[in-house]
Amino acid sequence: MPNPSRLRAAALTATAAALSVLLMGCGGGSQEDDEDLSGQKLHWKDCPAPSEAEGGGAAPSSLPDGDEWQCTTMKAPLDWDDPEGDTIGLALIRAEASGAAERRIGSLVFNFGGPGGSGVTTLPAFGQDYAKLRTRYDLVSFDPRGVGRSDPVECLDDEQLDTYFQQDATPDDRAERTEFVDNTEEFNAACEKHSKKILPHVRTTDAARDMDLMRQVLGDEKLHYFGISYGTELGGVYAHLFPRHVGRAVFDAVVDPTQTAEQGSLGQARGFQLALDNFAEDCVSKVEDCPIGDTAEDVEARIARLLKDLDRKPIPGVFPRELTETAATGGIAQALYSKDFWEYLTEGLEQAYDGDGRVLMVLSDALNGRNEDGEYSNITAANVAINCADDKPRYDPAYVEDKLPEFRDASPLFGDYLAWSMLSCTDWPVAGAADHPDVHAPGAAPILVIGNTGDPATPYEGAGRMVDALGEGVGVELTYKGQGHGAYDSKNRCVQDAVHGYLLDGKVPAAKTVCS
Repeated sequence: MPNPSRLRAAALTATAAALSVLLMGCGGGSQEDDEDLSGQKLHWKDCPAPSEAEGGGAAPSSLPDGDEWQCTTMKAPLDWDDPEGDTIGLALIRAEASGAAERRIGSLVFNFGGPGGSGVTTLPAFGQDYAKLRTRYDLVSFDPRGVGRSDPVECLDDEQLDTYFQQDATPDDRAERTEFVDNTEEFNAACEKHSKKILPHVRTTDAARDMDLMRQVLGDEKLHYFGISYGTELGGVYAHLFPRHVGRAVFDAVVDPTQTAEQGSLGQARGFQLALDNFAEDCVSKVEDCPIGDTAEDVEARIARLLKDLDRKPIPGVFPRELTETAATGGIAQALYSKDFWEYLTEGLEQAYDGDGRVLMVLSDALNGRNEDGEYSNITAANVAINCADDKPRYDPAYVEDKLPEFRDASPLFGDYLAWSMLSCTDWPVAGAADHPDVHAPGAAPILVIGNTGDPATPYEGAGRMVDALGEGVGVELTYKGQGHGAYDSKNRCVQDAVHGYLLDGKVPAAKTVCS
């Protein structure tokens, strides 16, 4: 089951590369052993190829101007309640500012979400999208604790994960429910066995404290920050803990900080259903015939029938694996993260109706962090570990069954899938911290908060609630009337002008600005 606790952003560029092939036919640094970690010196070096936990692949290519990406490792306390105890290494990556030195503002730190996504691999993948911001900032990202090269949480091995993701994540009877619960317990037990030391220390509050140490080590008086998806939750927690250290900050694809895990899953059921509705309407509105249905209702009815058929009898996927109902649901969800992927979803559905599940399985693999070599990043393990360390509620099968009608009403397609995902933390070995994060940040500098009306993973309403929770005079809301997860990378000129105006020139846009 992809990203079991909550469906959030995955690395879309890897998906595009894998799909294009199918349809056509940072660590490495070190620092001095300094008693005061805020005074440690970072030694930046050329970046190595990503580790398996980061997703594998080649070392990042040179920047367009010929400069190289640089990587290093920063020491941080394993336990922030014992700052003089054991330390862990946090992998960092940067592209130094390309503009004149006298115009450099400082570092702009990115977190791209997950939780569990590797910033060391994601920033180079999207680096060109932020070229204008690089004119005045060093672009910096990192693997948060428990992620990638930063003492990664480890649970199941690659072969075991292949089996785990083939399971039925929407059980229909007692036997399937028992198997699903047993698989979840085995996954959580494996995490405890292999990563017991790090599991209590991967809360978002720990990562926020890491970012403030990072700010100091990078030599910045304020933290200038760009948070996307879960990165907005991390940024909000940082602002709550260190309001006077907030510099220019942007939150895009905003997590609702007022919701419990259950409310977040239910909101995502509605969000993904809305995105599916929009996809279906878009397909049938085109000049040429929609190949997967005559009306939007027909498109969605055919998808529902496909999933029921796959529940009874999977079809060939990426050899030797089969496309199951769960894999197909994950693949559809992954494609709804970006309107750019709707054409792949159409192609994948069309092929699946003819008995070929490869495209939907490639999409599902991307959501799960599986590369073409069959190796998994640790995004699923880290996602579960961070969410379960953060979220206090624990749910049992009887509770989920009682909630199924509400989830099905929110989304006939995704409801069961997201309802049963609430069991991910039931037997987790570490207690959750709170019902929801505290992001109240009186006295912080203005934070630009961008909500996308068509966002499936972080529904639009969360942006307004983040603004309210940050407190008066802090959050500045901007609405983007668009599709997909996030707004800045849509290339919408209005959105990008607002972001550039604030981050580069300190011009806060008018509250309630609307871009379309």
